[in-house]
Amino acid sequence: VQILLKLWRNGFSLDDGELRSYSDPTNAQFLESVKRGEIPLELQRLVHGGQVNLDMEDHQEQEYVKPRLRFKAFSGEGQKLGSLTPEIVSTPSSPEEEEKSILNAPVLIDDSMPATKIQIRLADGSRLIQRFNQTHRIKHIRDFIIQSRPAFATTDFVLVTTFPSKELTDESLTLQEADILNTVILQQLK
Repeated sequence: VQILLKLWRNGFSLDDGELRSYSDPTNAQFLESVKRGEIPLELQRLVHGGQVNLDMEDHQEQEYVKPRLRFKAFSGEGQKLGSLTPEIVSTPSSPEEEEKSILNAPVLIDDSMPATKIQIRLADGSRLIQRFNQTHRIKHIRDFIIQSRPAFATTDFVLVTTFPSKELTDESLTLQEADILNTVILQQLK
């Protein structure tokens, strides 16, 4: 182990550590061991019987100045938490409600194409969950709502993302283009 002992006007330090006073009896004993050419007991315990190289620097004409901490960059490995597109983990109000939405207004799914689940929170407080292909358009979500809840056929409403809140005005966009895969969509009445 390599250790650097710096002697200052007002004390000494080891390896840029804290200043140790010359007047402290423990520190005086440490320095006496060094003067006799012996390895101080403190350092012997530190290296558990290994070899110690003790270098000394004389700064006795200077006052001790606490060294600046050296910046050490993080050398570990990072891990991503979660996914870029959050997955819906909430459950429908009841299994019957989800089943009802699927039975009343079927959306034709092409199983050979990538699919997504969209949860729709309706203005009346209920919600629908439906699988769509990623190539379905926002217009298909609107049609699905009207087929599931015919009362909304004569109501003027908009579809909005939850966060960040953004109105989905271009209903010709695919779900993938609109970046709403596996999300929650809100229905708001105009």
